Amino acid sequence: MGDYVDRGYHSVETVSLLVALKVRYRERITILRGNHESRQITQVYGFYDECLRKYGNANVWKLFTDLFDYLPLTALIENQVFCLHGGLSPTLDTLDHIRALDRVQEVPHEGPMCDLLWSDPDDRCGWGISPRGAGYTFGQDISEQFNHNNGLKLIARAHQLVMDGFNWTHDQNAVTVFSAPNYCYRCGNMAAIMEVDEQMRKNFLQFEPAPRRGEPEVTRRTPDYFL
Repeated sequence: MGDYVDRGYHSVETVSLLVALKVRYRERITILRGNHESRQITQVYGFYDECLRKYGNANVWKLFTDLFDYLPLTALIENQVFCLHGGLSPTLDTLDHIRALDRVQEVPHEGPMCDLLWSDPDDRCGWGISPRGAGYTFGQDISEQFNHNNGLKLIARAHQLVMDGFNWTHDQNAVTVFSAPNYCYRCGNMAAIMEVDEQMRKNFLQFEPAPRRGEPEVTRRTPDYFL
């Protein structure tokens, strides 16, 4: 559900593996776009610098950021679970409105495509101004209405650090799944993967960071831009 880059020192390897798996198992893997699969964001939060450091030029960065334009924004599991990176948009009431978007472009600063990648659920009802400076916050009433209007059971999204790796919200109308353990090498959080079985029951697999095995990055100062 997005943000395959800018999360650590090995963005190139991470996104390369995901693309290779998609090519090999194209009917079994769906890779959604996150707000960091963007030219502007990756120039600030590390992926661009990593490509320069490892390859001495920006060609790899350009290759991947061009590819990012073609990633889908959302996905459906059995027409019941709506998957996306960020959250809902006040200009998108139905799944057909989302299907009609022209996604093959750089992520804009505002508008419905931006909202899908930047918005967050909130404890307050209704729509709110996002502290991120892009997208919106949306309350339980918004999630419930969107799910009801579209025949959905759940909104599954990522985008936010949650210490247990997953977090139910909006009376289980939405769930946040965060799969980066010890985020940016300093947050100490668990990560999780959500499994959905044939009866649409949800199970969460939590995991911790892999051992570092004395890699040089252990002593390297974590750049502030990772956060």
